[in-house]
Amino acid sequence: MSKAFELGRKGEELAVEHLKSIGYEILAVNWFSHHLEIDIIAKDGPELVIVEVKSRGSDSYEHPVEAVSNKKIRFLVNAAEAYIQENDLNLDTRFDVISIVFYGRNFEIEHFRDAFYPPVG
Repeated sequence: MSKAFELGRKGEELAVEHLKSIGYEILAVNWFSHHLEIDIIAKDGPELVIVEVKSRGSDSYEHPVEAVSNKKIRFLVNAAEAYIQENDLNLDTRFDVISIVFYGRNFEIEHFRDAFYPPVG
């Protein structure tokens, strides 16, 4: 496995632990449907939360959140719509981003609630 893949998996594990520690109910991790993928799907009270996890080593030149491009946002919105339809849900939905920067064995985690809104049109 590549180092980036390993960092990503470890980041997702830490993000799940973080979300559970603040009371989120985890519904799915690494949910796939055809070409669509969501890192973490959770509930925070009455809201469905679609969580994108971005992990980087400390030697990366960009902050992990900078990797959430407009293209990625459209992809996540489409994936969320597919999950909602597949599970026949009628919940308010929001999009969070969790960034994790690794410093050797240590890490820094940041949780951005309502990190973006689905584009209109």
